[in-house]
Amino acid sequence: MSDRAYYEDINIKNEVKLRQLISKLPRYSNQFFIGIEPTTSSRTRIAYAYDLGCFFDYIHEHIPQFQEMDIVDYPVEFLDDITPLEIEAYLNYLKYYIKDGVSHTNDSRGVKRKLAALRSFYRYFFRKDMIDKNPTVKVSMPKIHDKNIVRLDVDEVVQLLDQVESGDRLTDRQKKYHERTRIRDLAILTLLLGTGIRVSECVGLDIHDIDFKNNGIKIHRKGGTEVMVYFSDEVREAIDDYLDERRTIEAKEGSTEALFLSMQNKRISVRAVENLVKKYSRLVTGVKNITPHKLRSTYGTNLYRETGDIYLVADVLGHQDVNTTRRHYAAIDEDRRKLAAKFVHLRRED
Repeated sequence: MSDRAYYEDINIKNEVKLRQLISKLPRYSNQFFIGIEPTTSSRTRIAYAYDLGCFFDYIHEHIPQFQEMDIVDYPVEFLDDITPLEIEAYLNYLKYYIKDGVSHTNDSRGVKRKLAALRSFYRYFFRKDMIDKNPTVKVSMPKIHDKNIVRLDVDEVVQLLDQVESGDRLTDRQKKYHERTRIRDLAILTLLLGTGIRVSECVGLDIHDIDFKNNGIKIHRKGGTEVMVYFSDEVREAIDDYLDERRTIEAKEGSTEALFLSMQNKRISVRAVENLVKKYSRLVTGVKNITPHKLRSTYGTNLYRETGDIYLVADVLGHQDVNTTRRHYAAIDEDRRKLAAKFVHLRRED
């Protein structure tokens, strides 16, 4: 595989996985995935295929008239026979079930995602006049309770980067590898905290994606679009230090252009970055479960507090809907509103 084909290779692997999942669905399902391809990522389609597989497995096992033939042979007309009550029973089943000896659970977010996939599936065939009913619109979406956004405090960011540099709280075993990875790890953590890019965007970076003239990096967003994201001199310094080391490393075939390398001199994986974030964050945050996505939230929080511009935050983070960004940072809006009370005085004290 050539370095240039990194993202193409990911898409090919996802397409193979998607076809495997679709092969277990009713044959007409392929039309749905062809129809949504222009507006969805390959990862989204995989999630839809998995969720639809759960649905058809359920009705095959629990609704008598669907047990008489294999799932792949179901005609599209079968969709008209499923009632809203049966869909509600399916959603309730999803909260806890056992499949192939393995127990599965879904919280309200998981149930909502599966209903959203089913609604999209029904809506497609209803609009194509291939079915007469759409029972999913009569089923209410589960209520989602807002979660507190986990992020690093300012002092925790400082402590985290200090620990990456020093490694003095690491175990003896971890310290053996720390000297080999310290400069790389500091560059990765500084980049994630200083730009808010996704971990998948980070590992996909090539050396030639860096534009030191403008302090920017070219990244591949969800859906395949390329954008420039800009960074501070602090981030530039960390990347520059790592590049001095990177140029001395002979990368394995297929990874010669990759910016960040693993200890095996291959392009670093998402899992490896997740593990190193977990390793260092545990040294400074106590009970907080910090992931690369939480570093992204930390960046978004800091940017919003400094600028108050939710549209800028949404654009930099690559959110397609600004309302997604607004929901995430609503707590900061509340803090800003409380702050307003300090600036208005009706009577001045002598």
